[in-house]
Amino acid sequence: MVNSLSSLFRFLDESPTPFHVVASSVSLLEQKGFAHQKSFSDELLTKGYFIRDGAIIVWSLGAKKAPLRVIGAHTDSPNLRVQPNPNIHNAGWSQLGIEIYGGVLLNSWLDRDLGIAGRVLFTDGTSTLFADHSAIARVPQLAIHLDREVNERGVQLDKHQHTVPVWGTNAPSFQEWLSGKVNRTDIAFYDAHLFDINPATLLGVDNSLIASARLDNQLSCWSALQAITSAESEYNVIVVLNDHEEVGSESMTGAAGPMLESVVEAILNHHSVSPMEKHDLLAASWCLSADNAHAVHPNYQERHDPRHGPRVNEGAALKLNGNQRYATTARGAAHIRNIAKAVDAPLQVFVSRNNMPCGSTIGPITSTRLGIEAIDIGAPQLSMHSARELSGAQDPDHLVSLMSGFIAR
Repeated sequence: MVNSLSSLFRFLDESPTPFHVVASSVSLLEQKGFAHQKSFSDELLTKGYFIRDGAIIVWSLGAKKAPLRVIGAHTDSPNLRVQPNPNIHNAGWSQLGIEIYGGVLLNSWLDRDLGIAGRVLFTDGTSTLFADHSAIARVPQLAIHLDREVNERGVQLDKHQHTVPVWGTNAPSFQEWLSGKVNRTDIAFYDAHLFDINPATLLGVDNSLIASARLDNQLSCWSALQAITSAESEYNVIVVLNDHEEVGSESMTGAAGPMLESVVEAILNHHSVSPMEKHDLLAASWCLSADNAHAVHPNYQERHDPRHGPRVNEGAALKLNGNQRYATTARGAAHIRNIAKAVDAPLQVFVSRNNMPCGSTIGPITSTRLGIEAIDIGAPQLSMHSARELSGAQDPDHLVSLMSGFIAR
């Protein structure tokens, strides 16, 4: 477990943005013999990957006309993103205008040392990634002396007024700072994200927990990559790491976009699968949608159904929802339970309370677009969408074992 956690922590620390998740994935994949498919007009690689912005699709070809085994996750996490014209000078402070991305747990970003990372596009059409892990910015909280009832009433934040970080008292323009980071002045545009600079770490007197930013959903991304690079399979295996899940998936690189469908078509064409054979092949295929689940919180146990509340370090949670917010059917539940038993991977069941709203995943979207039955699972965690989240130290290995079994069966 120590070696696998070291790999996971490195992946988390090196991936402050979706673009960096892709770069970290490429580094891991190329060590295992996977190569970049730059054009689908070229011969399809046996072990390849395709990149578009903050999303990546990986495949390993199996037997001719064998069914598909697809594992899906997402690269994005809720965060604060620097605006195009971010420079603010107010009351002696230099600040950065930001836009809130996704369902951020806003109070978790207060009084936290933040770095800045992203990508820069230049006027000649090239681009580069950048990441500054030093303490650059901070969203300061109002002192209790100026808000005496905050502990009783709770922190109340105006999303536009109260989330603006400071990054100095006489700071240069953001564009000047960014030019210095990339050593170029011909910047056409940029994507710049704030992130918590504390590294991933073991937590607890018994080292039983993991504390890190972006566990949702980079834990699933890393696990899926571990599985496809190590598990043997006769199937055509695909790992798709989409962007923009946290804002609805409706984008070119989101699960509702065409990326996965295009790669599936490329694989079927490579194997000379006819249009009629395609229907039978997809009907025999499976998709495993991996997105972290809500573990039972010891201080808020009433937020879970006591018979369906997952716990950390007791394996992945199988997600079910009769209203189709999750894609798992009884058939899918039976399939993944049989796999879990075969590989000795613990598996729990998660169902939301009837009086609590249920989130969704890329599972129903992927299933709808491709006609492949999907199963939703996720590693249990606390503090979802916080700047820093908490999960079990044993669950990454549990998740890799389950995914490896899924690929092979």
